[in-house]
Amino acid sequence: MYPLKFENIYFEKVWGSQALSAIRDNIPQGGIGESWDVACHEKAVSIVANGKYKGKRLDELIEQKQELLLGNKLVGRKFPLLIKLLSPGDRLSVQVHPDDEYAKKYENGELGKTEAWYIVEAKEDAYIILGTNGCSKEEFKKAIKDGTVEKYMNKINVKKGDVFYLKSGLIHTMGPGMIVAEIQQNSDTTYRVYDYGRGRKTHIEKALDVIRFDYEGKRREGLLVEKDGYNKIYYCLSEHFSLEVYDIFKNVMEKSDEDRFYILTAVEGEGIIYYNEGKVGFKKGDSILIPAALGKYTIQGDCRLIKSYVPDVKTVEEEILNIIR
Repeated sequence: MYPLKFENIYFEKVWGSQALSAIRDNIPQGGIGESWDVACHEKAVSIVANGKYKGKRLDELIEQKQELLLGNKLVGRKFPLLIKLLSPGDRLSVQVHPDDEYAKKYENGELGKTEAWYIVEAKEDAYIILGTNGCSKEEFKKAIKDGTVEKYMNKINVKKGDVFYLKSGLIHTMGPGMIVAEIQQNSDTTYRVYDYGRGRKTHIEKALDVIRFDYEGKRREGLLVEKDGYNKIYYCLSEHFSLEVYDIFKNVMEKSDEDRFYILTAVEGEGIIYYNEGKVGFKKGDSILIPAALGKYTIQGDCRLIKSYVPDVKTVEEEILNIIR
């Protein structure tokens, strides 16, 4: 096995833009809202773009390699993560996602959707809207009818490098003028609450079932650890995924985990991953899957990477506690 890169899968959206053309040269015409960069979902499956398995579907490669690719703890499960880049040219719908229990009951066994946003690029006036500001369910229900939902939500101005963690049940939207890396559970279930008059289907009853009016959306502070040649910031840790950011100045040497795969998403700069049998280059906007059986590898370059994976929560907690101690 080797570090896997994939073809980008683009989706046009009513709120999309051409913003991704600032970091890629393969953007189709039209309002591109999403690029699915590591995907193994009923709606779309990634195609390997490099090496021996170039042209092979990710689901076929998983079936062939199983624990060598996924890791011992993830074999037999639905592929757990979906990695996207979002590029809004207008406001998304005001929306919310269910948790696993609700989705399993009402969405044909689909996973719930907890996600995290990393702001890759942002214009000066870029913003997101997260959570409600103390209103009741009845007040919010009336605001949906009146078209005044933003009045009852929290607007947050954003800048490049900001990170936000969105638990299922946290109502949200975002405005134009940014590129966002989205790390999420492998789900495409979205309940639209309000769509700014664009005529798309809404899911108000289900949304009101799952909105958590006590959830607050905040910018994550993270825990910075300075190392020789790189810095590492721990941002999010849950049973669904861990999100860590690496600022690499020279290099970082790591080893794959036989129990799980990693996904690295480059959000700044470029570099090379050296492994036992070769090397794989990457640049801003690329996502690379590190197979569970890869072994030792070195990342060299001047870059910033998001590392996302399904963690052993207790192990990562102990790692963090040892740093604090």
